[in-house]
Amino acid sequence: MATSDPTMTLQLIDTIQRLGVGYYFQDEINNMLEKLTKVLPDDDLYTVAQLFRLRRHNGLHTNPQEVFHNFMDANGELNKSSSEDIQGLLSLYEASYMGSTEEYILSNAKEITSIHLSRSVSQLSPKLHQKVVDALRLPRHMRMQRLEARRYIEEYANEDDHNPILLEFAKIDYNMVQSVLQRELLEVTWWWERLGLSSKLVFVRDRHVECFLWTVGLLPELSLSGSRIELAKAIAILLVIDDIYDTYGSYDDLVLFTEAIQRWDLNEMEQLPEYMKICFEALYNTNNDICDKVMRERGFSVQSYLRKTWIDLAKAYMEETKWVKRDRIPTLKHYIQNGVTTSGTYMALMHLFFMVSDGVTSENSQHLLDRYPKFFTLAGTILRLWDDLGTIKEEQERGDMLSSIHLLMKEKSTTCEEEGRKEILQMIYELWNDLNAELVTPDVMLFPMINVALNMSRASQVVYQHNDDSYLTGVEKHVEYLFYKPIDI
Repeated sequence: MATSDPTMTLQLIDTIQRLGVGYYFQDEINNMLEKLTKVLPDDDLYTVAQLFRLRRHNGLHTNPQEVFHNFMDANGELNKSSSEDIQGLLSLYEASYMGSTEEYILSNAKEITSIHLSRSVSQLSPKLHQKVVDALRLPRHMRMQRLEARRYIEEYANEDDHNPILLEFAKIDYNMVQSVLQRELLEVTWWWERLGLSSKLVFVRDRHVECFLWTVGLLPELSLSGSRIELAKAIAILLVIDDIYDTYGSYDDLVLFTEAIQRWDLNEMEQLPEYMKICFEALYNTNNDICDKVMRERGFSVQSYLRKTWIDLAKAYMEETKWVKRDRIPTLKHYIQNGVTTSGTYMALMHLFFMVSDGVTSENSQHLLDRYPKFFTLAGTILRLWDDLGTIKEEQERGDMLSSIHLLMKEKSTTCEEEGRKEILQMIYELWNDLNAELVTPDVMLFPMINVALNMSRASQVVYQHNDDSYLTGVEKHVEYLFYKPIDI
């Protein structure tokens, strides 16, 4: 992978990862990044910012104060030569989005570079203009990996200095991964049809493809095929339960359903109406199948952990039902805390914790029965807020006016929905900073799960930020590109 020029080697690493083929070389990339730290120039803003971003992206500790202080003056502003280097500014802008709340030098860099790039964008060459526009719209750190790989393959093909061998390799790999995802989706579809919920229950929608899209967002790595399939099953069951609580179940039936999930016993569900028996049995059996898979592959029981997430989920759904029943409006804080659970975040991330983390034992995971990790909650809050931003149109049409946007407007005593949306977006960006703190000194065992949490936040933005299209229209577009439309070679 190395070239005779360290800066070219760094650029090659960046290109390989953006093309979506970095997983073939992960150990080599980490080793090379450590070596490059010692030999790269420390006075070139583009290179220094690029190295910082790549090191942090790959879980390697880097102190931004030590890295970037040479480019700032005594007032914390960019020095004149740096502020005129557009490529350097763009590189620093991208790096700044890797920063945490306490890393003020990166917060300042984000503000400064955004201003400089916005002012200069109209004066740039067409290719650089497009790169800056794309970055200002959505920084790389926030992009969904497989969709970004496809987008960048097309961009890289138009670069004058692209490597034709690397480009062809990336195209072949993308299509190969797509064929693997197609086979996985077939397996999920076969499971869903065999489960028969959409034929047994009139209110159930066929949304298993949408569920699988989310799993690809959370788990883009080719090697995590089995985990994607099992998580898609769990999300599909979640969406059925969501419909039961949200639109179909009566209040009295939902009380019984919640109690049945809390007891977690098939022998005690006779009091449930038939449609709830069918759903509970599907949940019970699917959860057991996943637990059996983890037992076979990891060697210990996760039944109590996964069961807890479903019980918490049912209780949170019931809390929302009580709000409606009693005509009670929660505080924004209470709504978000409850909404992280109803979003399915804790359920999904707890499942994946035991599927993708190495070194997990019953001893070092016992604390998960008491409290979910902070980064679970941060990712879930981002998901909850993006969900509200992206589905408010559909929810209003259904008569559901309870959302973070409206609650914030109520607490701020404003009637301007656009202002409410802007404040929610600002909350999301602040949550990203908090989530990034997990990358500052990452725990080796937790790093795969931190990446999953970051991927959940990325997928949330990509799926729910769809301009004037509906949520489902956006999903259909992503499904087409990820699963059905290969890249021409």
